[in-house]
Amino acid sequence: MTYNERREPHPLLTLTQVEALARNAHAAQTDKAGRPYAEHLRAVADGVRAGGGDEEQIAAAWLHDSVEDDALSADWLREAALSPRTKDIVLAVTKRPGEPMEAYAERVLSTPGALLVKESDLAHNADPARLAALDATTRARLTQKYTKMRELLGLRAP
Repeated sequence: MTYNERREPHPLLTLTQVEALARNAHAAQTDKAGRPYAEHLRAVADGVRAGGGDEEQIAAAWLHDSVEDDALSADWLREAALSPRTKDIVLAVTKRPGEPMEAYAERVLSTPGALLVKESDLAHNADPARLAALDATTRARLTQKYTKMRELLGLRAP
């Protein structure tokens, strides 16, 4: 590239492209009940949309577990053709190993747009029909975990 050439910015990925990318990245993954993980991603994205979320938040919903689950790398996210806000939301809702729940909740609360994505994630994770497919011990542990996180985020019980 010469001095006078300008690099044109790459267009941002569309929601359709983000969905396809997320589905592909999580293709081999299942949830705790053995269901295709893409069902969870779809439910979270639909919840964000129903909650009035914008395209950046919906894109983040599709990608919300991608870095945490090693489906996509943090390096990929950094270089991806996504808005800075989408990337910030994905990183905000990405749990870090050994991180206290309080620190995680504070990061979600301090990142514009992240709370709606996390709220939708919690709503689907705590769906009674989804939890019913789990053994009693796992169901009780997760219910307690999701309740504590909702409290830390200042969210009402579903």
